[in-house]
Amino acid sequence: MTESNDSVLRSMTNDGGFRVIVASTTDTVQEIVDAQGATGGSILQVANLMTGTILVRETMAPQYRVQGIVRGAGNQGSIVVDAHPDGANRGLLSLPEGAPQIALGEGATLQIMRTLMNGQIHQGLVSFDGVRTLSEGLMKYMQISEQVTSVIDVACLVEHERVVAAGGYLVQLLPDVAEGMLAIMTERLHLFDPVETLLRKGKLSPRELSAELLYGMPHGEMGSSPLRFGCNCSHMRIVASLSTLSRGEIEELYKSGETLEISCDFCGKDYHVSPDQLRGLLASN
Repeated sequence: MTESNDSVLRSMTNDGGFRVIVASTTDTVQEIVDAQGATGGSILQVANLMTGTILVRETMAPQYRVQGIVRGAGNQGSIVVDAHPDGANRGLLSLPEGAPQIALGEGATLQIMRTLMNGQIHQGLVSFDGVRTLSEGLMKYMQISEQVTSVIDVACLVEHERVVAAGGYLVQLLPDVAEGMLAIMTERLHLFDPVETLLRKGKLSPRELSAELLYGMPHGEMGSSPLRFGCNCSHMRIVASLSTLSRGEIEELYKSGETLEISCDFCGKDYHVSPDQLRGLLASN
């Protein structure tokens, strides 16, 4: 795991009219891509879903774990990304056999899930019908499921199968926005360069981009947090997952006398479960 230079910055206008979240995710995305072996168009899909889910988590549920899930048309293939409050992020890519990427558009869906402190899950689901990009899908989710008007733009640049730059922003309209400020922001976003263009120009410092979005609007920074690739897998979690098997299945594994080799699907780390540990599961089952 390499050191990450990624971060997310939260800002708000002094009048409480707009919230702006800007994230740089280059290093985080590259490590997820490496762990998943993503190539071609699937790199962009993983990157944009990861960046978008971080933005949504920061604005709607900063204290909670948030998952973004894209399922392809006809339920063919999926991307799952996991954004945690401590800044750790991971992803899981499952492509249809022979397909270079997930098929979006009609029949594809975007699901956002928040895991609350009490273990309950709040979730929303929208379709990609009539939606051209993941940014538009995220805006559709915010409007329909959260009933919050937001402008979201995420992008990723890839050269020779490597992530050169990734990031994006979310501008959220708050209830107290004044009519004049709304007109200014609407015009600014209409003329604002797409994030992909800004990435090509090398301009995606969260502070720099936030300042450009809020130029001429009195505002303050609400905080900045580091982002990184990180997986919460552990030997204990692996053993706990085995405990959900039936007693007969655990007995069969134990009788084989072999040490189980299990890899984490998210990060690829290998774990070993010995026959003695399986016997311990039988004793407690």
